[in-house]
Amino acid sequence: MTRIRVYRSIPLALAAAVGLLTAALAQQSPPAKQAKPAPKSETKSPPAKQAKQPAPSPAGAGGAQPSLLGQFGDWGAYTAANGGKKLCYALAKPSAQATEPANRPRDPAYSFVSTRPSENVRNEISIVIGYPFKPGYEANVDIGSAKYVMYTQGDGAWIKNAAEEARMVDAMRRGSDMIVVGESGRGTKSTDRYALKGLSQALDRVAQECK
Repeated sequence: MTRIRVYRSIPLALAAAVGLLTAALAQQSPPAKQAKPAPKSETKSPPAKQAKQPAPSPAGAGGAQPSLLGQFGDWGAYTAANGGKKLCYALAKPSAQATEPANRPRDPAYSFVSTRPSENVRNEISIVIGYPFKPGYEANVDIGSAKYVMYTQGDGAWIKNAAEEARMVDAMRRGSDMIVVGESGRGTKSTDRYALKGLSQALDRVAQECK
């Protein structure tokens, strides 16, 4: 029987994660890119919806700036404090993206593998897709011949069957590419490709920092 993980505080967790992602990517992105005005994106939410969730801070959750532990290929290993509790994570942006219709604006997408010792959570996989998923949609992830189904909420995705998470991490460590397919509420379909070279070293560094 498929075991479905219950995410009791997804909006808060996602807001915290996006805050950390924003801060981490700011360390990697050149200032010129940040200075460009952002295009209109599908992630724009009405004020009432935004008020229900804490706005992610560029300084990250808990006000702590993430620290880069090391860069391994496309994957950065980071540590930060979330509400005073230490967490470590590996993160990467897609190496290639495609949308249908073509060139439909999106916010940045990320793959995020986090470890939170205080919660006894290790190598939890999540994806920020860059637009609100179609309600009830299940995202598909391919790593070589292995296929995984992701539960979605808002613009976040987590593995549906928690029992498969360790196998998915192992497949990511051994694989060369990960392909994430999603669809927005407006019917935009996306295909993101992540290069997995360097992930294994990034996760080893994360495990060393957050034992």
